[in-house]
Amino acid sequence: MGTDTEKAAAAADAAERRREQRGWYFYDWACSVYSTSVLTVFLGPYLTEIAKAAADPEGFVHPLGIPVRAGSFFAYTVSASVLVSVFVMPPAAAAADRTGRKKPLLAAAAYLGAATTAGMFFLDGDRYLLGGLLLIVANASLAVSMVLYNSYLPQIAPPEERDAVSSRGWAFGYASGALVLVANLVLFLAHDTFGVSESTAVRICLASAGVWWGAFTLVPLKRLRDRGTAPSAGAPRGGLRQLAATVRDMRRHPHTLAFLLAYLVYNDGVQTVISQASVYGSEELGLGQSTLIVAVLLVQLLAVAGALTMGRLARTHGAKRVILGSLVAWTVTIGAGYFLPSEVPGWFFVLAAGIGLVLGGTQALSRSLFSHLVPRGKEAEYFSAYEISDRGMAWLGPLIFGLTYQLTGSYRDAIVSLVAFFALGFVLLARVPVRRAVRDAGNPVPEKI
Repeated sequence: MGTDTEKAAAAADAAERRREQRGWYFYDWACSVYSTSVLTVFLGPYLTEIAKAAADPEGFVHPLGIPVRAGSFFAYTVSASVLVSVFVMPPAAAAADRTGRKKPLLAAAAYLGAATTAGMFFLDGDRYLLGGLLLIVANASLAVSMVLYNSYLPQIAPPEERDAVSSRGWAFGYASGALVLVANLVLFLAHDTFGVSESTAVRICLASAGVWWGAFTLVPLKRLRDRGTAPSAGAPRGGLRQLAATVRDMRRHPHTLAFLLAYLVYNDGVQTVISQASVYGSEELGLGQSTLIVAVLLVQLLAVAGALTMGRLARTHGAKRVILGSLVAWTVTIGAGYFLPSEVPGWFFVLAAGIGLVLGGTQALSRSLFSHLVPRGKEAEYFSAYEISDRGMAWLGPLIFGLTYQLTGSYRDAIVSLVAFFALGFVLLARVPVRRAVRDAGNPVPEKI
């Protein structure tokens, strides 16, 4: 009888865990449309055009009285968003860990981001400052929500399931991005048929991402559960103080800190490619918006397959080895991007295919690998440091990209400058003893990692 009772309890726990995992996947489904339609496809070229409309005869805009080349404004704005994130993510994460109440904070961040994104419908004329402000708030909101979302992973998946669960989450996100992007492509290409201008079609696509984000956030908010941990003493510190406290705590786990440094470097390259590829395609290669949308759609579709395939490879080869292999592929792919001929969509599609095959897996396996290195009870706090360099929040890559363009006037030089991030990231990750890092964090070591 006892054995049957234990089996029934184990089956019930497994069923509840799977239900919670399925709900967790849906936040990727909800918010990835922002990363795809807004950050990757529409906002970069559109905000650049708005900035150009507001520029002086020399091609500069002057936010806060600072001369900025209009073509660099979007990259600088993405970079600036991390400064806001540094102040809001760590205290939010610390509050989540101390109280055990992640869901209310997740809801607040998600709906602020969704509302701000929906507000992008009002970007027209020369409102580049409004566009920059909305982008910064939306990116910071996404960052906070992703800290809380990622911190659920160690709680809803045992060690042997995490690579697969993380990979499925990314696959859900890329599938969602592809689905909405198809609808965006139809609206953009046939805007005359729908009786709207091209500019209005773009603004509808931007705003619809916010509506989608908000609507599907209801699913994880219903299925995820707070663990009800006893509140810890002390109030969360301010942004920089809390981040410094987290880093000091990480110094007791130097291998975890070493992995985070490697991730910060190579993920800077990944996120800059995501946020700046459409600007490179439109401004340097002279490709039309419809071509860029098709290319990003290709990335989304292949990223679904890539994430799931690399998740399966991690079962036999370990996450670290698979990530290292992906960084080699990134280095070759982005290096080849420098030589793409202008106004030839076919080669840009080849580049997109190469990116798509490694994009989802690199991100999914990095997230699951890091989850093994986090001490129990510190999930949100540690993931706040992780998230600073994730989802377009990285500051160095966009800054280098923007500065390279400002100094050279060439987007080709800007894109090839990103190769250094992948090469250095490979070297740093190869030096991390991940098995020892898992043990030092007090976690069980999976058979393959």
